[in-house]
Amino acid sequence: MSRHGRPQLVALPGRGDRQPELLFCAHCGSVPDRPAPLVASRVCERCSLGELIAAPADAAPSADAPFLLVDSSLLICSVSRMGERYLGLEEPDAVGRHVTELLVPADVEAAGPESLVNLVVHAARGEGQVERIVLRPSDEYGIRFWARIGPCGPPRAAVVTLADGRR
Repeated sequence: MSRHGRPQLVALPGRGDRQPELLFCAHCGSVPDRPAPLVASRVCERCSLGELIAAPADAAPSADAPFLLVDSSLLICSVSRMGERYLGLEEPDAVGRHVTELLVPADVEAAGPESLVNLVVHAARGEGQVERIVLRPSDEYGIRFWARIGPCGPPRAAVVTLADGRR
């Protein structure tokens, strides 16, 4: 209790050292011009197609990055416009599918698909930190994506940002 007889506010363990979150559009990846508290709508003002999602700065994708959002049951919730190009399919064909139907660890024999599953589940729960893994399309062997997986929301999900190694 404080000296005024009111309870004192304290940071929860593990929450006080969290980095600030950035908003980004789940479709085009753009960042709003105004800071989060001043954004009036959850719909992106630039493309009018995506919902604004928050993520730690090191997990938030850049505006031109390919990415997808995956929930804790490992179902794909959203695919960015650039993610559609990288994965070779449109968002409606990906949403609702299990993430391992599209992506698996590049060295599946050594890492096993459970390594991707573990990283996505922890991120989608808001646990852990941003992790990196090399992935490939589940039906291709010659393509590699350098991926960054981190928490985002609301709603809670994992943001999986892909790069082709040239970035």
